[in-house]
Amino acid sequence: MPKRALITGITGQDGSYLAELLLGKGYEVHGIRRRSSSFNTSRIDHLINDFRHDKDARLFLQYADLTDSTSLIKLLYLLQPDEIYNLGAQSHVHVSFEIPEYTCDVTGLGMIRILEAVRETGIKTRIYQASSSEMFGSTPPPQSEKSPFHPRSPYACAKVFAYHAAVNYRESYGMYVCNGILFNHESPRRGENFVTRKVTRAVARIKRGLQDKLYLGNLEARRDWGYAPEYVEAMWQMLQQDKPDDYVIATGESRSVEEFVIAAFDRAEMDWRKYVEIDPVYYRPAEVDLLAGDASKAKALLGWEPQVRFPELVRILVDADIKLLDEQLARGELANEYSN
Repeated sequence: MPKRALITGITGQDGSYLAELLLGKGYEVHGIRRRSSSFNTSRIDHLINDFRHDKDARLFLQYADLTDSTSLIKLLYLLQPDEIYNLGAQSHVHVSFEIPEYTCDVTGLGMIRILEAVRETGIKTRIYQASSSEMFGSTPPPQSEKSPFHPRSPYACAKVFAYHAAVNYRESYGMYVCNGILFNHESPRRGENFVTRKVTRAVARIKRGLQDKLYLGNLEARRDWGYAPEYVEAMWQMLQQDKPDDYVIATGESRSVEEFVIAAFDRAEMDWRKYVEIDPVYYRPAEVDLLAGDASKAKALLGWEPQVRFPELVRILVDADIKLLDEQLARGELANEYSN
């Protein structure tokens, strides 16, 4: 029998890449999706179509919610998964300041509900918790597994809570739970309201004459940016170890938002200074100035290290958005809405 995995947040960037990875390894994959009046599966539609009429299908979507304990317990009784990957969250930092209670309910308490559902059902499973570099906040770099947390947003606070809940249940009940402390990781599937995708999408639209300006907030913030498909490989590797543990996943290189903007516009052969303006509305109430991860533990114990570095990452993202826009234009799908 193939291994069976359950992914919360399967319709997101990481969930879609993880589903591809696990299916490629022969897993049976189940993903949780929330009920919506509109389709929200665009990142995994190609996978759904692969199995739509296949009697030997290995990808299934289940209705449940991280805010609903009953739905999680019923699903675990039904599926008995070998591995659970908790990627579901309200993951936008700026938005978390606007809806802090909901963010903490989903991103923080959602993990407690999964852990309690596993305890209630008594299943033997391995659990991955998607922790975040945002938990370090203003802690000086390089940030490693031993660095203290100093969260600077409701999102980061919720992630710290979930991290400690994972450790507590591991130590209290002997559960196999790992925290992957992932630093920023990007791809063409990144949400359009995250700064990297906002920039590369704007570059494409400006290049094709569909947008005049790109409005951003703090250009001095520095982040450790990696490539999402590589990071989901690390998630899987964590759950294949003899003992559960916590790992930082990062490139170790830190670049400013301004450096990213310059590189993106350079890729499209444009002068960024002609198009980028600062709008204070995008400033955070509390900023995280500098994140740079130390992933030496992951390299030593998992054999994981990043292959895609900053220049190639920018090239991948810019080229993908220009290609996507050109394909939309060729199909007559011109969207004239002005997007910041």
